Amino acid sequence: MKVLVIGGGMGGTIFANNLARRMRKELKAGKSSITMLSASDQHMYQPGLLYVAVGKMQPSEMYRDQTSLLEPSIRFEVDPVTTFDLDNNYVIAKSGARYDYDMIVIATGSRAHAESIPGLNEHALQFYTEPDAVAMYKQLEKFEGGKVVVAVGVPHKCPMAPLEITFMLVDYFKQRGIWEKVDLHYTYPIGRVHSLEPVAKWAAPEFERLGIQYETFFNMKEVTQNTIISEEGSEQAFDLLVTIPAHKGMQVIEDNGLGVSGFIATDRQRLNMEGRDNVFVLGDTTNIPISKAGSTAHYEAEVLAENVAALAESGIAPRNYDGKVFCFIETGEGKASYAMFDYQNPPDPKAPTAGVHWFKTAYNKMYWASARGLL
Repeated sequence: MKVLVIGGGMGGTIFANNLARRMRKELKAGKSSITMLSASDQHMYQPGLLYVAVGKMQPSEMYRDQTSLLEPSIRFEVDPVTTFDLDNNYVIAKSGARYDYDMIVIATGSRAHAESIPGLNEHALQFYTEPDAVAMYKQLEKFEGGKVVVAVGVPHKCPMAPLEITFMLVDYFKQRGIWEKVDLHYTYPIGRVHSLEPVAKWAAPEFERLGIQYETFFNMKEVTQNTIISEEGSEQAFDLLVTIPAHKGMQVIEDNGLGVSGFIATDRQRLNMEGRDNVFVLGDTTNIPISKAGSTAHYEAEVLAENVAALAESGIAPRNYDGKVFCFIETGEGKASYAMFDYQNPPDPKAPTAGVHWFKTAYNKMYWASARGLL
């Protein structure tokens, strides 16, 4: 059986490693193969971008060679896919090479799309790429006070990112000794400060305790030199604008007509592309209405690896993905909380503690073992 993995992020890497260990004998005997195609030879710890943006991590700390994270039996090629032919079970890559498969796993991820709001890309700071995160930190270092607006679009990668960057900005300004000169505002598109109601009920009092003002039902429409305007007609003037822009799937998914806005219609339990039994989707690439988080991709990848190995052996997939997600929430002041939930059980964030913050900090280092599928 030939398994083709498209994308070398968290989901693709954990899936490939897990499957390689489950199919060790078949791979050694040459009866099966696992090939991964990626756009880069580097694997980036994407949550690190948040820390780079406030000067708590250096960009070099976020990277490892992708081959160092993969089981030796996995064939790895830096050769991003340009064309999917799902009817005939092959893809064409940038090099012109053709890769055939029996099963394909698409884990191409998502991208911030500030371009969808006129003026947002030009006038707002963001942190979803290394250059953007570095640029944000440089601007923060120059800032001496005024009104800061954190404006959020949906959907976006990492469900807790809007809350985390807001709390971390409070910490940052306090550490610089300019918090008293800062007027911090937060906007969110729906009628509460977070899409998950229990998280919103926890976060709003935290905002109020810290003196963070917030406005809900604020859907970004356009941004001028110093004002952000909502579809609802509201305006927020700013001296510094930070945004978590709405995200889209990767362009190659749109170009091949595989999904709306680059998100592939995916069965939320079996993780197969709707209407196709040998095409599976992981992480941010799915259209499943659940948080686009690294842990989502992690848990999905473990389920899918077990199922693909079982399908190869017996033709029966034993497990369903239950929607499990676990997210740390940096809250500043040396503390953190977390949210754990699934399809049946909503999150229930607890009061932030120093212990959870310590564990979150430790996970920044343990991530590499997690990507190898060892945690």
